[in-house]
Amino acid sequence: MTRDLTRAVGEFAELHEDLHAVARHVLKASTPGTIQDWDPIVSSGWTGLDVATEFDGAGATFAEVAVVLREMGRALTHSPYASVTAAANALTACPAGAARDDLLRGIVAGTALPVVALPGAGSTAAREARCGERIGAVAFTLERNGDRTRITGTAEFLADADAATTLLLPARDPAHPDATVLMVVRPDTPGITVTARPCLDDTRGFGDVVADGVVDPGSVWEWGSGVFDPVEVLLRRQALCTAIDSLGLAEAALAETVSYVSTREQFGRPVGSFQAVKHACADMLVRLRVAGQLVDAAVAADVGGDPAAWSAIAHAKSYTCDAAVDIAGKAIQLHGGMGYTWESGVHRYLERAALNRTLHGSPAEHRAAVARRYRDPDFLP
Repeated sequence: MTRDLTRAVGEFAELHEDLHAVARHVLKASTPGTIQDWDPIVSSGWTGLDVATEFDGAGATFAEVAVVLREMGRALTHSPYASVTAAANALTACPAGAARDDLLRGIVAGTALPVVALPGAGSTAAREARCGERIGAVAFTLERNGDRTRITGTAEFLADADAATTLLLPARDPAHPDATVLMVVRPDTPGITVTARPCLDDTRGFGDVVADGVVDPGSVWEWGSGVFDPVEVLLRRQALCTAIDSLGLAEAALAETVSYVSTREQFGRPVGSFQAVKHACADMLVRLRVAGQLVDAAVAADVGGDPAAWSAIAHAKSYTCDAAVDIAGKAIQLHGGMGYTWESGVHRYLERAALNRTLHGSPAEHRAAVARRYRDPDFLP
């Protein structure tokens, strides 16, 4: 299935090339570290790329979203785009209804920026979900007492929490122990607290979401079941998005390095002409090409609904995020003393790559999941 889908995706290569070019043009207008203006993203139609046409979306697939995410990584874009697209996917798993449909249309129109409060990058809940343990993989719990519904829990290190206009809180409901529900609330709802989380990488924003209060029972939406757990699907999708982002920034780091060593002269010749520098750049390129193949295969498997997509994603996340750190580190070295200065900007690639390596499962965690598959052929997260 994956091979057939890869061939089908290849038929859209020209479309993807155009999308790459447009995204690169739009995103280069913002300086890394400054928040990307949301209007160009909306006017370009990216917010509705994989949203159904009945909600005014483009009806495309995650393969097209992946193109934009790759360019955002390349440009070190500070934007909640990845979180909003994840929220759109979460909403499509909810039963149809006026409120849900309006929220999806709001995403496409750019007026709504919902964020799913999944377990944080380093939390025990997220780690359990990545290892295939469903119990405890949700950070929030509902407590029902008569006609009162109370929600409690904490989601730490949540990307773009400070930019959200709506929070989607996956929760366990004692009334439905085999299913997950989705609590849809505004960040300013009494009992909901959003606190910014400082981060060395200033191209992203994170926050902690704490829930401890009574909420409207009407804001509890059905979401998932014992057979289909959207939390697991979204956690894997976030891992894939992180790998795509790392691939984009690694491409940019290598391109800047090649440009620099081609113009910087030492002993009357470009430093790029020295054999040691050539070998270092070649090693970076090899790692980048392997990472690109793994990411493309993971995207194809995810879009095609391949049951083994989790394995392809684990391979892509573990290798690409490791490779991005290595490439960004070599980029700083090959820039010499300039690479360590704030003015060069090369350090931003390393900061973002290092954070990506820890987000949504470390390389060691993903490799452990893949290894478990060979020990237990029936293992399927």
